[in-house]
Amino acid sequence: MIAAIFPGQGSQAVGMAQEFYRHSAAARQLLDQAEAALPGLLKLMWEGPAETLQLTANQQPALVAAGAAAYAAYREAGGAAPSFAAGHSLGEFTAHVAAESLELATAVRLVRQRGLYMQEAVPAGQGAMAAIMKVGREVVEQSCAETLGVVEVANLNHPEQTVISGEAKAVLAATERLQQAGARVVPLKVSAPFHCRLMAPAAHRLAHDLAAVNFKPLAFPIVCNVTAEVLTDSSQASALLLKQVTAPVRWVESVARLHALGVRCFIEFGSGKVLSGLVSRIVPDAEVKAVVEMASLQEVL
Repeated sequence: MIAAIFPGQGSQAVGMAQEFYRHSAAARQLLDQAEAALPGLLKLMWEGPAETLQLTANQQPALVAAGAAAYAAYREAGGAAPSFAAGHSLGEFTAHVAAESLELATAVRLVRQRGLYMQEAVPAGQGAMAAIMKVGREVVEQSCAETLGVVEVANLNHPEQTVISGEAKAVLAATERLQQAGARVVPLKVSAPFHCRLMAPAAHRLAHDLAAVNFKPLAFPIVCNVTAEVLTDSSQASALLLKQVTAPVRWVESVARLHALGVRCFIEFGSGKVLSGLVSRIVPDAEVKAVVEMASLQEVL
């Protein structure tokens, strides 16, 4: 069985999805819809500048549009339909587009607002995130629990890479404690502390937008970030996507769940190959592919 997977923030690159626009009618149609919903999006995706594309409110709709276009090009070219889908944080919105439960135009408008709300939830400089490697999840959780202030597990990316998020001083204190325990720490260049309780104001604002969205029936199930469980009833999608803003991304468990369900081939759609690398670390025996431009699409086919 095949699972379609879709990346989150950090995978953006100037020029993404441009080849699909030129060579795939299905991708072109979708990207035109995204452009109509957010005029100027395609120019930003293809010409940058990278600093502007990197802004949270810009890269979120850009990544959703690129992932949806890559998937549309794959299906148009005869690629097999997946049995399941999953997305890393933001990528779960793209998974809903692929599963036909959410229209792309609606999705890019939603995540533009999501990005703005997340950016505005915490004043610049007051939040931070850091990737913790070479120690297990339990060590990271213990360090966060023993640190004063807000610092929480935000992403469980692979068995030895956990991202923490919270108040800048608390994140720094926790990373110092973890380094003493043998961890390798990489501070992340992010504009806000995502996936922790500090994002509660963003979740409150996003709730109104999600309440107005009517999710259609899913063409195939999605394994969700916040539960690592299979979603078959799209009426639950809004609540799960809302909870995702403040809850950790349980990517390790989500990939393990897909593998347990019988998935042996994971195909990443969109920009970059971040998830491909993570999946290979979580389930080394799985076949992992990525569709990021026409050459990689032909290889996958």
